[in-house]
Amino acid sequence: MPEQSPFDLPEGDPFGPHTLPYGVFSTADAPDLRRLGVRYGRHVLDLAALPDALPGTVPAPHAALLTAASLNPLLAAGRPVWQAVHAAVRAALTDPAHRTAVAPLLRPLDDITLHLPFEVADYVDFYSSEHHATNVGRIFRPDGAALPPNWKHLPIGYHGRAGTVVVSGTPVVRPHGQRKAPADPAPVFGPSTRLDIEAEVGFVVGTPSALHAPVGLDAFREHVFGVCLVNDWSARDIQAWEYVPLGPFLGKSFATSVSAWITPLDAFDASRTAPPARDVAPLPYLDDAAAEPGGLDLRIEVRLNGEVISRPPFAAMYWTAAQQLAHMTVNGASLRTGDLYASGTVSGPEPDQLGCLLELTQGKGPYLQDGDEITLTAWAPGPDGARIGLGEVTGRVLPAAELPAGRPA
Repeated sequence: MPEQSPFDLPEGDPFGPHTLPYGVFSTADAPDLRRLGVRYGRHVLDLAALPDALPGTVPAPHAALLTAASLNPLLAAGRPVWQAVHAAVRAALTDPAHRTAVAPLLRPLDDITLHLPFEVADYVDFYSSEHHATNVGRIFRPDGAALPPNWKHLPIGYHGRAGTVVVSGTPVVRPHGQRKAPADPAPVFGPSTRLDIEAEVGFVVGTPSALHAPVGLDAFREHVFGVCLVNDWSARDIQAWEYVPLGPFLGKSFATSVSAWITPLDAFDASRTAPPARDVAPLPYLDDAAAEPGGLDLRIEVRLNGEVISRPPFAAMYWTAAQQLAHMTVNGASLRTGDLYASGTVSGPEPDQLGCLLELTQGKGPYLQDGDEITLTAWAPGPDGARIGLGEVTGRVLPAAELPAGRPA
């Protein structure tokens, strides 16, 4: 039987011509040379080689962007350039007249190594699922209000640590830290015993903004380049002891895993949906009643050691990505190319739609054990019945590292 052409994708492949996510890869013969690529089925198109293989396909002013070692130069170029490059890539992969020239540029996915696709400038994590926030509030405050009083007035968020954002496949070492149960007389130090996941969706900023110039809801598409999956690993015992009054810190900052593929924002046009009805009117800068639908119908799947444990629906998120961006900049804070902000844990109303073990086990555990592997996948409805894929996020838990001499024990 002849080998199937890389151009002939199986029906329903989520990485077809309507998706075309961007990443960064290297090959075994040049492991230190990082190149931009676009995923097409089970292959990766070498973008650096495309302008020479098909002269004129990529507009000449943009060709140099494709030779970079990360996506940041392309991100910074702005939406008109994003659209022009993406149109050129789609034409290269779908026009039968180009197959002979493009075929040598398609590398099997199994033959390459994927890297963090962009240099992360800042990282912000939100808390925008009403179901998640309510469930967590009931676990932590069984006799009080589940939601804090500000929750329906603004998208709650915090700044994370950009330097520990890692690409899918990077092992996660169990973190050390202080922990103290309510009945304990004093805190102890040691490896986290309540290591958890958070299934989230991330948004990658391309076009920066000026200091003191808030980004309104209508400018969302001009600044956000693409979408990825995020697992914001969480040490619940460390977090519980440290988070009052300033919020998450060491319980979150040890690792945040992101997909190796960034799917362009425009690929999700067919999956846009209205967010849930709001029972508190947002302030004007967050009022999206007259804006395009800000929700995204993303269907996430969470696997623990290969077994599906949850299917969180992103369409149920109370605050949208556009509102998060508007709130993140309303005080005059500027955006930088490579900024990453995440939705917060995605949870739905059903028991099999919860995005973290804290919720799935009602805070009782079990939590992650050494050797456990978590994999997040997702897809969204696309045009004409197509599926739009998001690259998976996988991470395996390694035992806590032995501390050097002189460190706390």
